[in-house]
Amino acid sequence: MASQPACAPSCPETPDEGGKAKVPLPPVSSGDLERPPHELPCAARVKAYGRLKLSMLEARQGRPLAPVDSLGLTRASPPPEEEPTPERKFWGDQETLSKIPFKIMKGHQHIVTSCNFCVDDTKLLSGSYDCTVKLWDAVDGSVVRDFEHRPKAPVLDCSVTADSRRFVTASHDKAVRAWDLETGKLLTIVNSVSKNISRRVSVQVPTFSSFGLGADLRIRWAHSSAISNCCFTVSGHFLCTSSWDKTLKIWNVHTGEFRNSGACVTLMQGHEGSVSSCHFSRDTSFLVSGGFDRTVAIWDVGEGYRKLSLKGHSDWVTDVAISNNKKWVLSASKDRTVRLWNIEEIDQIPMVIKYKKALGLKVKQCEVCEKPFSTYESDIFSETVTKCVFCRMSEDLSAEALSAEALSSSSGGEDIRSRECSLGTDD
Repeated sequence: MASQPACAPSCPETPDEGGKAKVPLPPVSSGDLERPPHELPCAARVKAYGRLKLSMLEARQGRPLAPVDSLGLTRASPPPEEEPTPERKFWGDQETLSKIPFKIMKGHQHIVTSCNFCVDDTKLLSGSYDCTVKLWDAVDGSVVRDFEHRPKAPVLDCSVTADSRRFVTASHDKAVRAWDLETGKLLTIVNSVSKNISRRVSVQVPTFSSFGLGADLRIRWAHSSAISNCCFTVSGHFLCTSSWDKTLKIWNVHTGEFRNSGACVTLMQGHEGSVSSCHFSRDTSFLVSGGFDRTVAIWDVGEGYRKLSLKGHSDWVTDVAISNNKKWVLSASKDRTVRLWNIEEIDQIPMVIKYKKALGLKVKQCEVCEKPFSTYESDIFSETVTKCVFCRMSEDLSAEALSAEALSSSSGGEDIRSRECSLGTDD
C-alpha cells in the first residue's frame, strides 16, 4: 500500500502498530467511500468533506444541510457572505425618487424646539422641552457638550451670535440666559421678564410688527390665522412670515411697498398643515419651512414654488435652519430628534427635475449676480428676462430712489427761484 500523505496540522494523529498515523473518525455513510474511515488517506477525507460543503449560492439562500450528512450535522452552517458596503452610520434615503441623505441625532428626552448651525457649520445647537441645550458634532452626530446650569423650565428658543462665540436661550421660567459657546460657561441670566417668553415672534392675532431705525412698520392682517414665525434676509430688505393658515408670505419692508400692494410673494400648497417655522438661505435663493404635517419644504423663492418636500419625522417639525454653504438643512421635531439633510445635489434629483419639466421651467443665469434662476418656457417674455427677481427688484428700488431724488431737487430749485422772485419784488 502506498504511504499516506501528511495530514493537516489540525488533524490529531495517533500512532499505529505499523507506525502509520491514523485518525479516529465516526462512520461515514457514503456510497463513494468503500473503505472504513480509519483506513482512508487524508486527501480522501478532505475530498469527502469538500463534497459536503455548501455552495455559496446555497449558503446565501439559507438552505439546510442534508439530514444524512453526519459530518455536516456536527459543524455549524457557514454564515452567508455579503458584498462589502460602505459604512453609513445614521444615514438613509428619505424617498425612492428624492434620494436625499440624512442623519438622525437622538439625545433629547422631550420635544426639540430649536436648532441652529454654528462654528462654520461644523457644530449644531439644539434646545428642548427637557430643559437642556446640546451642542452636536455635524460630522458624526455625537453630543459635544450638554450645557450645565441648565434652565429650570422648557427651552423655547436658542439664538447664536454671528461669530459663534455666544448664544442665548429663552425658556418658560421667564428667564433669558447667555452662554459662552466654546467653554460652556453660563455668562448671565435675565430674570426680569414679567410674562412667559414666547418662541421668537409668535402672536395669537394675524398682525406682525417689526422695528428698525426708530420706525414702526406694521403689517395688519398679514395672514388669515396666527403667525407662527418670521425671518429676514441677510440684507434685511425682505421679511418672510409663516402662519397657521398653511402659507408663507414674503414682504418688501425696505421701501414699504407692502402697504399698498401687500406681499410680493405668497407661497402656498407646500404644507398640508400649519407652517411652524421658516428660514432664508444666505443668498436668498431659496427658503426652507417646517410644518405640523411632519415635513420640511424647500422653496424656490424667485419662482415661488416648492422644489422638494423632505419626509422622515414622525411628528411636528418645530424649527428649521440652513447652513451658510447651502449644502445642509437642519430640522427639529416633536419626535425628540434633530435631522441633518444633505441637499447639495438637490437640482440633480429626479423628482426635482421631473417637477421642473412639469411646470415648464428652464434655468438661466442672472447677468448681474450670476446666480441661477428659473423662468417659464411658456412665457412669451422669458427670452427677454436676463436677471433674477431680486436684481430686478433692486433696479426698481434704485429707479424709484433716483426719481424721488430728482423730484426733490427740482422742487428745491423751484423754491429757490420763487424766493429770488419774491426778493426781487420786494426790492
